[in-house]
Amino acid sequence: MKIITILFLLTNLAFAKVYYSKVEPYELRDISSNVSGVVLFIDENSIGKKLSNKPYIKIDSELDKDEFSFTTSKIMHLKETVLLNEKMLENLRASLDKKRENYDQVKDLKIKSRIEKDREFYDLITSENSYLSTQKEIVNLKTQIADLELRKAQLARSIADKTLEAPGLTLYSIDVKVGQVVTLATPIAKVADTSKALLSIYLDEEDVKNAKNSVIYIDGEKTQYKIDRLLKIADSKNISKYMAQIVIKAPELFSRLAKVELKDASGAK
Repeated sequence: MKIITILFLLTNLAFAKVYYSKVEPYELRDISSNVSGVVLFIDENSIGKKLSNKPYIKIDSELDKDEFSFTTSKIMHLKETVLLNEKMLENLRASLDKKRENYDQVKDLKIKSRIEKDREFYDLITSENSYLSTQKEIVNLKTQIADLELRKAQLARSIADKTLEAPGLTLYSIDVKVGQVVTLATPIAKVADTSKALLSIYLDEEDVKNAKNSVIYIDGEKTQYKIDRLLKIADSKNISKYMAQIVIKAPELFSRLAKVELKDASGAK
């Protein structure tokens, strides 16, 4: 009987690989600043908690809001100016057509002197230049409006980026203080996706081939989990090992050590 028990244990060992992994949040994000400004508010009470739509950090955006308002007003006035110029252009077009018609009627008349014909011609050219100048002004105004619309969009983005929210994620840490001046790429905070968890294990080369077909036991209990990610490039730190990751349900506590066993499907019970 002892011999059978020993053989059974040896058989199970031959089909199982044991690893240990820290239970990590599914994703841990480093949040860096997209803007420059003074930190006005931080919500330290939210650290370790799941965030809502309430901001956890605010950066001063008063000047951006003032410029946004000024830019909006300037765009409105420029658009009104464009409309006026377009009406002027209609009138200039009608006047130009009439003067061209008049010139065409007199240019070949022998009863008209050279001076009179030249006067009609110069009047026509003056009207045409006025028409073209108004056209040019409209184009310039529309270019200014396009530039201001871009600036307005940039300001809107800057204002939005100065109020940091991460609904549904857990605030892991805040890396700035009230009164601190932040610039582009300044580390601000860390947030975590704790809706599920991630186990990372490092496989030997011979274990990689059948890893995705293995039955996974966690802390001695058989699960329905499978290997979700498997890198077939050796890890830079764990030389000659290949990282495999398993996505599992979120535990009550993260960062504990879990025992992970990979068993061949034919030997798993």
